[in-house]
Amino acid sequence: MARDPRYDVLFEPVKIGPVTAKNRFYQVPHCNGMGRSYPSSMAEMRRVKAEGGWAVVTTEEVEIHPSGDHSPWMGGRLWDDRDIPVFARMCDAVHAHGALAGCELNHAGVMAANRYSRDVPLAPSHIPVAMPDPVQARAMDLSDIHDLRRWHREAAVRARDAGFDIIYVYAGHQLSTISHFLSPYRNRRSDAYGGSLENRARLLREVLEDTRDAVGDTCAIALRFSVDELKGPDGITSDGEGRDLVEMLAELPDLWDVNISGWENDSATSRFKASGYQEDYIRWVKSVTSKPVVGVGRYTSPDAMVSLIKNGVLDFIGAARPSIADPFLPKKIEDGRVEDIRECIGCNICVSGDNTFVPIRCTQNPTMGEEWRKGWHPEKIAKAHAPESVLIVGAGPAGLEAARALGQRGYDVTLADRAQDLGGRLRSERLLPGLAEWGRVVDYRTWQISQMANVETFASSDMTEQSVREFGADHVVVSTGAHWTRDGIGRENPHAINIIDGSNILTPDDVMAGQRPSGPVTVFDDDHYYMGGLIAELLSKDGFDVTLVTPSTHVSEWAHNTLEQHRIQARLMGMGVKVMLSHNLIAVAPGTATVACGYTNATTVLEVESTVLVTMRSPVDGLYQVLSKASLPNLARIGDCLGPSTIAAAVYSGHRFARELGEPEMGNVPFRRELPALAPVIDSERQL
Repeated sequence: MARDPRYDVLFEPVKIGPVTAKNRFYQVPHCNGMGRSYPSSMAEMRRVKAEGGWAVVTTEEVEIHPSGDHSPWMGGRLWDDRDIPVFARMCDAVHAHGALAGCELNHAGVMAANRYSRDVPLAPSHIPVAMPDPVQARAMDLSDIHDLRRWHREAAVRARDAGFDIIYVYAGHQLSTISHFLSPYRNRRSDAYGGSLENRARLLREVLEDTRDAVGDTCAIALRFSVDELKGPDGITSDGEGRDLVEMLAELPDLWDVNISGWENDSATSRFKASGYQEDYIRWVKSVTSKPVVGVGRYTSPDAMVSLIKNGVLDFIGAARPSIADPFLPKKIEDGRVEDIRECIGCNICVSGDNTFVPIRCTQNPTMGEEWRKGWHPEKIAKAHAPESVLIVGAGPAGLEAARALGQRGYDVTLADRAQDLGGRLRSERLLPGLAEWGRVVDYRTWQISQMANVETFASSDMTEQSVREFGADHVVVSTGAHWTRDGIGRENPHAINIIDGSNILTPDDVMAGQRPSGPVTVFDDDHYYMGGLIAELLSKDGFDVTLVTPSTHVSEWAHNTLEQHRIQARLMGMGVKVMLSHNLIAVAPGTATVACGYTNATTVLEVESTVLVTMRSPVDGLYQVLSKASLPNLARIGDCLGPSTIAAAVYSGHRFARELGEPEMGNVPFRRELPALAPVIDSERQL
């Protein structure tokens, strides 16, 4: 199938200094939780992006020196020549598909406590590090600045020698020493590197010139810069110093990679920001430079991409999260298969991998992070091991993905669900405030299944042991999900909560089904992800007097990992929701809820008419248990029915079942591992 001519502009080559990108699809730098610790996984993940049609594929942050050690975050390293082979593998893999490889060099400054290297952190001025460590960065003197320039230059040469085509100078997100020098609130110097914007930009200019002098004859030099920090007059703004700096350095780099700061703003979740929300901040950049410009906005629509190019906003469509959700997004547009794009839902589960120091994962793309580890490809899958049939009971995220992937393999698949509409938990959750895009998990899979002659779906079909047996499938998969419990058992209350008869207890399932409390309501959140905050928000919007109680020190604490915790808590407080942190719900009676301080055990009695318990979910596994006791052969359970977790985990569970059906077991560890090599034994006595 040929691509739509409307999208031809997206496949025009674009020159970047001494190199040329084959099209306008640009995977901007993004973290992945693999980096230096899982280099084979990192290289293969980037290779798949290049195979999928991205013209430029870049690294995550790459440390240039031990004084900018970002441990335990697992980014890249080019401390010395021993680090070159890791990136040479990535560059070779990317080049094999005709793409350019980019390297984002960085010195993290106050963002790094140097937990591994134990060096004293460096900064433009004396200041505590941004991490919650009892460590301060020391103000850099002129010799330190000279050293930093040398470290960056040496790292640029190593990057060139590894095979990179584009070398970054990173001045964005307040995550680099260069951006700290630019900062009007971090840089308190009074010498030639402080005070005016021209002085604060001196280090950036020098590093740009150093990098061009070192590698600019063969490599393009990119500048990644946040034109607005969303701090108003206290920071850089796109109509103030942000624009002034771009005008000042307009022609110095070969490419401008522009965004907003910090990371939580640049990668805001769809719950709080729509696609394209950065456009108003960066649309002027092309008017002040002749160099190509790349920007991001979680773009998944090719029509929106074309508009950005034709309206002179961008030269390249930058993407991190959309390239994770669908590494083959460019190829699908080129092949005329736009409807097959796995659109990013903006949930930031990808970011959570990096923030919890494990390899990246994705709700929409269950193969993300498994390209090398399990050999999973986002578009290719092994053929069916035999001409067999599979019955899947339950069409939630796990069941839908299992049906899609099994159908792709060539199995005869029947998907049945008792509800009128497919989607499982997402039938309700996609209707919660801000979660509309999460429905793409269902929409993508139902569309793909609808195109498969070997996959049939049956809604309003309540399967029983008898009907399953009568169906006679070769394999039966139970994917019947989970429900929120109403006894209060959870992390903080493993023996349940004392609930007196007559108390009005609701669960998130009740609220999402339309049931509403009476009078003032307490929402007890012992889950700590998005549900507790969303239920409180929904009830507050409906006019209820809401008190959110949580044992955590923050509302929706786990959402720190998805960069949205601060927004969740701020929104609730702005709506008038009363928040009680570090408190446990210990008893509920008609008209009251008793909570206890997590530190002193002092109790407080709240006068409420209803209590919503957001504590844990219980698998809906009755059918599985019946079939299991009846010794039904080839029986399995997947998703929340197996173990309640995130939607990403459910999709992964369904995909894993589909991949592994009929395949030989890999043994105790069902994936490849990257094991560290032992260094030579050192005779410590001889060294002394």
